[in-house]
Amino acid sequence: MRILICSYHFYPRIGGTETAGMSLAMGLAERGYDITVVTAAADEDHATFPFSIVRKPGVLELLRLFQAADLVWHNHVSLRLLWPILFVRRPLVFVHHCPLATDTGPGPRFGALKRAACMLGHNAFVSEAYRKAAGLPGPVIYNTYDEVSFHTWPDVMRDRDVVFLGRLVREKGADLLIDALALLAAKGTRLRATIIGSGPRDFSESLRAQVSTYGLGELVEFTGALRGEVLSRTLARHRVMAMPSRWFEGFGISAIEGLACGCVVVGSDSGGLPDAIGPAGVVTAKGSAPELAAALERLTTDTTLYESCRARIPQQLALFSKTALMGHCERLIREATAPTTARA
Repeated sequence: MRILICSYHFYPRIGGTETAGMSLAMGLAERGYDITVVTAAADEDHATFPFSIVRKPGVLELLRLFQAADLVWHNHVSLRLLWPILFVRRPLVFVHHCPLATDTGPGPRFGALKRAACMLGHNAFVSEAYRKAAGLPGPVIYNTYDEVSFHTWPDVMRDRDVVFLGRLVREKGADLLIDALALLAAKGTRLRATIIGSGPRDFSESLRAQVSTYGLGELVEFTGALRGEVLSRTLARHRVMAMPSRWFEGFGISAIEGLACGCVVVGSDSGGLPDAIGPAGVVTAKGSAPELAAALERLTTDTTLYESCRARIPQQLALFSKTALMGHCERLIREATAPTTARA
């Protein structure tokens, strides 16, 4: 079967949706599907994969890609990559990684049009929170993670306390983590933290200034963006991962990457983050540095709580294995392409 995966952004971009798209394309290709990924972004990369990537296609090329496909799978809804369905009837699948009403990119003014487009196909959601927000029928299909890259490392000493992994933008809440570290330091609890990620220069510089103002320079390290084994080994040095997101998170792939590397996760009650964390961590109120500080203090001082959370990591990770993801995806593919249910 020939499947066209439409993803507005894709590798080498870094982000949850991009990571999910890569996992999907790799997993389906490994199972024998003929996969082509089409993306509106023009990012160049020379890596090779067991599928084709078409970047920033023209009008005729995108029409040709739709004509060649047996199924069109949207890794979130992109109107820029959907219009050929007006001329070429194909079974459609939409997997929602962002709320329709608060979508980034083209903007919320297209939310109603995207919602209407979703009625043309089958929908799935990366968390229960997103399914509820959309008000559309469809299964929850959790994201997976790179099980080859992210795991514990016996030769890596867990010598640091807290790690943040994400884009350095206000929505992701790295500044809240720094506030929480300052609150703890004022009480005499000085936690060593690492902030992994990149973002706009002004916000990145404001985070460094915040660290300096609080006098945390010896405790907080900025690494920039990391990938692959370097990222995995860095995560494995930490006891706790902090995800204090202000954004209504679709899922939080970073959370399960942290769990896979042996970190207990503290995250906000934001969107699908509680689904990702489960019993292998602690959930706090979104936007509350004092709650985050209290959770970090409990996990770094209460050995019983910490070890209890860590013991639940394998059970939680099993929900997000590639095998589980592919099983759900193949069921959705069969449903979308069944002669009696396929819609266009």
